[in-house]
Amino acid sequence: MSDNTRQHRLTAMRACDRLLSGARPATMRERLAKMHDQLATPRKELATTDETDDLPDFYGDGPVSTLETRIADLLGTQTAVFFPTGTMAQQVALRYGADLTGRRSVALHPLGHQEVHERHAYADLTGLRGVHSTAAPRNPTAADIAALDEPVGTVVIELPLRDAGFVLPVWDELTDVCAAARASGARVHFDGARIWESTPYLGKSLRQVAALADSTYVSLYKSIDGVSGAALAGTTDLAAFARAWRHRYGGNVFQQWPAALVAMTGLDRELPRLPGYVAHARTIATALAALPGARVYPDPPHTHQFRLYLPFPAQTLDAAALALAEQEKIWFVGGWRDSGVPGIAMTEVTAAAAALEWTAADVTEIGQRFLARVTEGS
Repeated sequence: MSDNTRQHRLTAMRACDRLLSGARPATMRERLAKMHDQLATPRKELATTDETDDLPDFYGDGPVSTLETRIADLLGTQTAVFFPTGTMAQQVALRYGADLTGRRSVALHPLGHQEVHERHAYADLTGLRGVHSTAAPRNPTAADIAALDEPVGTVVIELPLRDAGFVLPVWDELTDVCAAARASGARVHFDGARIWESTPYLGKSLRQVAALADSTYVSLYKSIDGVSGAALAGTTDLAAFARAWRHRYGGNVFQQWPAALVAMTGLDRELPRLPGYVAHARTIATALAALPGARVYPDPPHTHQFRLYLPFPAQTLDAAALALAEQEKIWFVGGWRDSGVPGIAMTEVTAAAAALEWTAADVTEIGQRFLARVTEGS
C-alpha cells in the first residue's frame, strides 16, 4: 500500500461516526490526551497515589521493572524482560535456544512472523538457519515435528498464526506439538504477539498456555492499545541472557516509561475486554459470510481477527470502502489486497471496541450498501 493510499484511508476512517473493523486513528495530540487521562487514575500495583510522580526509569528499572513483573505474573513465568521491539525479543529467544542446545537450526513456519515480517533477522543477524516445520496453512503438529529430517534447537509456534488467517490449534494439538518438540531435544518458543486473545479458543488461561513453552514473546501494543514494546517471558536464566543480548542489540534504552505505563494501563483496561471482542467477532463473521459471494476464514473466527474474501478486485473494494466512509461516515472494511485466486480479494477484519455497537442486522444492512457501491464501480 502506497503512503498516499494509506493516508487517504486513515483520513477517511477518522471522519467516520461508525467503524466495523479496526479503531479510529488518533492524532498524537489525541493520544497524549488519552494517556494523560489514563495515567490520572492510580493503579493498584503501585504504592504511590499517582504513578506519574515517580521518577522515570533508568535503563530498565522503575516502571519498566514493574511492567516486567506484571507480565511474568500474568503468564506465570519466573520473570520477563522488556524489549523495544518484538523482532529483537524473538532473535534473542532463538539465539538462547541455539546456545543452550548447540543446534543452530530453528523450526519455523514459512508464514510465521520471523519469515514474513522480520526480514529473516534470525538468520542474517544471529546466524541461525530456518527449517520449515510445515507448509500447511496452520501451526505444526506433533507429527510434523517428528518428521523433521534434522535436529533443531527451538520450535516456534505462533499463536495465532496471523498470515494463515489468525488460526490456532486446539488445546490437545498444542500440548502434543510441545511434547514432540521436547522429545526431540528442542525448546518451545511461543510467538505470542497476539496470545492475549487466544485464550478463549484454547479454553485455557494465559498461565496454562504459557506453561507449555520455554519462552513466550508478547506484544505490548497489539490488541491492548499500547504504543510500542514487547516482553520476553521465561526463566531467570533466559532473562539474564536476554538482558545481555538486549544491550548488545542496542535495545537497552535510557528511558521507556511512556511505553511501559501505557502498556500497564492496557493490561488493566483492554485485556479484560478481549474475550468480549472474540465473542462478538463470531457474530460479525456470521453476518459477513451471509453476504453474496463472501467467505470468512476461519469460520468461526479463532480470535477477534479473521479474513474476509469477496469476488471483486481489491482496488474496486477499497474504492467502495472509501466512498462509503466519505459519503456516509461509515467505515466498513478496507485494506483489501488481491489474493492468489484471480478476481478474489482478501482483507483482515478486526472486531474491537467500535464493532461492539454493530448488530448482525447492522452488518447485513451496511454490507449490502457496501456491495452496491462495489457493483457500481466494477
